[in-house]
Amino acid sequence: MDWKNLPSGGNIEDRRGAGGVPGGGLAIGGIGGLIIALIAMFFGIDPSVITGGGNTTQTQTQTQSPNTQSEDYQFLDKTEASLEQVWGNIFQQSGRNFTKPTLVLYTSGTRTGCGTANSAVGPFYCPLDSKIYLDTSFFNTMQRRLGGGGEFAYQYVIAHEFGHHIQNELGIADQVERKQQNARSEAEANSYSVRLELQADCFAGVWGNHVKSQVNLTQADVQTAINTAQAIGDDNLQRQSQGTVVPDSFTHGTSQQRVNWFMKGYQSGNPNSCDTFNVAYNQL
Repeated sequence: MDWKNLPSGGNIEDRRGAGGVPGGGLAIGGIGGLIIALIAMFFGIDPSVITGGGNTTQTQTQTQSPNTQSEDYQFLDKTEASLEQVWGNIFQQSGRNFTKPTLVLYTSGTRTGCGTANSAVGPFYCPLDSKIYLDTSFFNTMQRRLGGGGEFAYQYVIAHEFGHHIQNELGIADQVERKQQNARSEAEANSYSVRLELQADCFAGVWGNHVKSQVNLTQADVQTAINTAQAIGDDNLQRQSQGTVVPDSFTHGTSQQRVNWFMKGYQSGNPNSCDTFNVAYNQL
């Protein structure tokens, strides 16, 4: 894929040590004591996941001058700028106002509107400050454990979190929170979370549809995102971490569901095709 064809000027806040990532490209760093069980919490918006900050004792509070010439920064900048452009146009066409989120890059730990985050949390969106947080060492974890990585797979991760911002802008996240508060069981509350996450996957696919010609996306590129979606399904993660699968505890959807909804958005390019809330749960 030719990601350099994307626009630049994304809303990025770089809190990494020197603004760049050593080692070149996006296959960078290590993620320390990350265990597979924690990966099940990735790609969510639940602030309780990050409150407290785990074992991180020091966090970054100041934004450094970014190395805007590094390839990894340009990749992230163009990805964010493209997401802003595509969704800004979609909102404009529907007569809605759109507020851009900020993509925050950090290393090891940082403060957020939802609490203190560390590397083990993975990429996430905080609805309280409308920011997407990404420790870029996560891309190394994707290469080693979560489907093998790849440029479009990395973009899928960011586009999914951007999808949570879209849900926040549309008021969907608030509606889901109210439904969860009124749920009669933990399983019912989890089912709303699954719908929310699958919709974010679908929104990621919508973005992919809108840029596929611009970046000359190939089926091999799309397959990298599919591989990641399969790797982070609740059933696959539970099978790897505990040896058994407990459907009532799912919060993000199965591998097949995540692939299906991503592809639904990718094939249609229409966010209206991403209504996961008016589908029978067993038909998701």
